[in-house]
Amino acid sequence: MSSEQDILTAPHERIEAIQLEGIKKTVINCYEHIPFYRASFDEAGFDPYAVSSIDDLRSAPFVTKQDLRDAYPYGMLAVPMRDVREIHMSSGTTGVATVGAYTEHDLRLWADCFARGIAYANGGPDDVVQVSYGYGLFTGGLGAHYGSLASGATTIPISAGNTERQIRVLREMGSTILCCTPSYAMHIADTALEMGIDPATEFHLRAGIHGAEPFSDNFRAELERKLNYKVLDVYGLTETMGPGVAIECLEQNGLHLAEDHFYAEIIDPATGKNLPDGEWGELVITTLDREASPVVRYRTRDITRILPGECACGRTHRRIDRLHGRTDDMLIIRGVNVFPSQIEDVMKTVPEVSSWYQIEIDTRGALDVVTLKVEAEPDFAPDTISEIEGLQREIKARLKAALSVGIEVKLVEPKSIPRSEGKAKRVIDLRKGIK
Repeated sequence: MSSEQDILTAPHERIEAIQLEGIKKTVINCYEHIPFYRASFDEAGFDPYAVSSIDDLRSAPFVTKQDLRDAYPYGMLAVPMRDVREIHMSSGTTGVATVGAYTEHDLRLWADCFARGIAYANGGPDDVVQVSYGYGLFTGGLGAHYGSLASGATTIPISAGNTERQIRVLREMGSTILCCTPSYAMHIADTALEMGIDPATEFHLRAGIHGAEPFSDNFRAELERKLNYKVLDVYGLTETMGPGVAIECLEQNGLHLAEDHFYAEIIDPATGKNLPDGEWGELVITTLDREASPVVRYRTRDITRILPGECACGRTHRRIDRLHGRTDDMLIIRGVNVFPSQIEDVMKTVPEVSSWYQIEIDTRGALDVVTLKVEAEPDFAPDTISEIEGLQREIKARLKAALSVGIEVKLVEPKSIPRSEGKAKRVIDLRKGIK
C-alpha cells in the first residue's frame, strides 16, 4: 500500500519517466505483434524504435473505434489466445462490437485502478461495496467488483435490476459504497421514496462511484441530497480497460488519471492538433502496460480537458474535467453545438420539473426539430392548461438564453419516461434514415 501511495503522490517528473518507458514498450509491442499497427505506423512514417520523448508520440497515427470494429474479433490481440483470461465487449449498438481482452496482469491492473477510487472515497476493509452495475460483457460490473475485492472491502455483487431488492440490500446489509450508473442511483433513490423509505436516513451510504454516462453538477447535488452521500465520478471504456482510467477524489474537482498506466492527450476533434491544459477537446488515450489489448492514441470521442495545477488532496496525477459530452452525442441545432448536459443544467433551474428527460430529434419539412420532453415533479399540480403552456414557454426561453438556439419543450407526466438499469437513453433520433 505504501508503494501505491508513493506513486500517487510522486513528483510529476517521475510519473513522466514511467510514461515514457511505457510508451516505448507499447508502441514496439503493437508494431511487432498487431498487423494493423505495423501497417498504420509504416503508412504514417512513424518509427516506434526511435521514440525518445513523450512528444514523439504525437507523430503516431490515431486509432478509432471503427479500426477496432474492423479488426473484430481478435485482430487487435497482442498476445496468444492461451494467455487471455477474460474478454469484454462494447455494446455494439451499430452492429459490430469492440473487443477488450485481458491477461492475468491486465486484470490485476484493472482491479488496482478501480481500487484507487474506493481509496479516494476513504473506503477499504471496513466498507461494504454494493456493485449495481450490470455484470457480463459490459465492463462496469466486473471492473467495480475486482476493484472492491482489491481494496479489501466486503463486496455485494448484486448487479443491475430488481430495484426493490437493491433497496432492501442497501437498507439491511449496511452497504456503504454504491457502484452503478448515476441515472440508476437516482432511480433507486426515487423508488425508495415511493416505497415510503427515506434513503437519506435509512441507508448507510457514505459514497457512490458512478460512471458510464455524463451527469451534471446539479444532478450530482440532487443525488447527494436524496442519498446523503458523496458522489464520485469514474471514467473508463472497454477499448482502454474499463472503469478506473480516471476517478474523482473527495475534493470533487476533476478525475485523477491513473497516469502510471495511461497517457492522456487532449486534441482538437476537427484538426487532430494537441491542445494545452485547460482547453476543452477530445480525449486521446495510450495504454502504457496493458498486455492483451494495448492501444496507441485511441480517440475516445469524449470531450473533456486537462485541469491545470495539482489537486488539494495531495495526489499529483493530472486530472481530467468531468465529461462535457461526446463528439458523437453532440447535437448541432441551427449550426450551434449543444450537449445534453447543457440542457440538463438549464432544467435544474426550474423547480417544477425533475431530472428525467429525453431529447427527440425529428424533421419538419427540410428542418431538424429538437424537442425536450421533461417530466413534471410529482407535486407540481397545475390548475389549467395555460399554466402548463406557460411553464413550457419559460423553459424554452431559458434554453434560448443559455444556448442561443430554439428548442421545443413538452412537459410530460411523472415516471412516463422509461428508466434504465444501465445507461440512460437521453437522445432519441426519429429522423428517417438516421441511425
